[in-house]
Amino acid sequence: MSFSAQEINKLIGEFPLLEQLQRTEPLLWLNPKLTDFSNASAQLPLSQSDVADASARLKRFAPYIAEAFPETAANKGIIESPLREVPLFKGQMELESAQRIPGRLMLKCDSHLPISGSIKARGGIYEVLKYAETVALEAELISTGACYTELNSDLCRNVFSQHQIVVGSTGNLGLSIGIMGAALGFLVTVHMSADARQWKKDLLRSKGVQVIEYEDDYSKAVEEGRKQALSQERCHFVDDENSSDLFLGYAVAAERLAKQLTEQNIQVDAVHPLFVYLPCGVGGGPGGVAFGLKLLFGDHVHCFFAEPTHSPCMLVGMYTGLHDQISVQELGIDNQTCADGLAVGRASGFVGKVMDPLLSGIYTVEDQKLYELLARIYETENIALEPSALAGAPGIVNLLSQGESYLNDHGLQDKMENATHIIWATGGSMVPEKEWQQYYQQGTKKF
Repeated sequence: MSFSAQEINKLIGEFPLLEQLQRTEPLLWLNPKLTDFSNASAQLPLSQSDVADASARLKRFAPYIAEAFPETAANKGIIESPLREVPLFKGQMELESAQRIPGRLMLKCDSHLPISGSIKARGGIYEVLKYAETVALEAELISTGACYTELNSDLCRNVFSQHQIVVGSTGNLGLSIGIMGAALGFLVTVHMSADARQWKKDLLRSKGVQVIEYEDDYSKAVEEGRKQALSQERCHFVDDENSSDLFLGYAVAAERLAKQLTEQNIQVDAVHPLFVYLPCGVGGGPGGVAFGLKLLFGDHVHCFFAEPTHSPCMLVGMYTGLHDQISVQELGIDNQTCADGLAVGRASGFVGKVMDPLLSGIYTVEDQKLYELLARIYETENIALEPSALAGAPGIVNLLSQGESYLNDHGLQDKMENATHIIWATGGSMVPEKEWQQYYQQGTKKF
């Protein structure tokens, strides 16, 4: 579907925020379709039992992961990241915004997930493992209840080498699919968009992954990946736009986070609200996490997506109700951003529709702000992230300064002192030092 100039003008008349998005000005959009979870849950296409199934599968694979990736051995093959409070960063944000931040500010460090160093290690690795389990059971390499360490063998790698895995990616999803897929022995091809970082391509190639590069954006990489998969036998396409497996792999994060909150004596209930700010590209990662959190905490958790001002695809899709039927480029927005993992012009329709009754809102952030926040969190907390991982950071300030109606409508004004705010840091630990220094220097520039 494409829109004429006349149709776009009509759309702007109906949805006036589009004009502000066209000017690439930061804004906060509050979702009018947000529904009480007790009413929304019955309409959702996936359930808690689906998430539990994904969690159980990851536990079955944990012995294999611990053996194949020694960096995970200390955690017995469970791929998880720390949750830590960032009080110094919070103080710096208060100082620069002239806005007091009530409650606790935490960082969920998916930037430091083992194996592939980003949130994509959740969904991407899970989908590869599920496919591997299917192939291994059919080939009688394993049996139900067997120890999956048997998969870490030349025999199994030889069988897996007769199968292909294909994915289109801006970078981080390709890393998770490629690293895990190659370790198992699959032939992996990653179709990468123009904005993908060279070091990510180089790392994949060093693992034996085929990387095909495009001068176009993410949508083209996905389209070509899908074509390749459809034209070949024994070829599994990881569909970042529509995969329920990816989505469920991300959703498992919620039960892991709930455990960490309990361990840190952090309550989530009617008096102690939880706010989570998630960087959003095509939508699978943040959508899966938000879905899992709503299943566990219902109306006590408030999830917000964050997008670059030049790539607000999920906001455009959900705000207009057109979801994947419209791209930011059709509005004249260039989809050019330093947040390469978020450089997506067209959102997942599957995720957007699931999020319609669940998501509290979406806000946009300028590239230079991402750089500045990257520098601030390093200077205050000694945490090195990539620009896209900082998109969640402005969320609390935006909510306090622009979201008064949301806080009032949900009876939250007198509960904010008891609130916990979580910035979901999505990537950065694997960025080469030279490239990270360039990010940092951009963040410390004086304009």
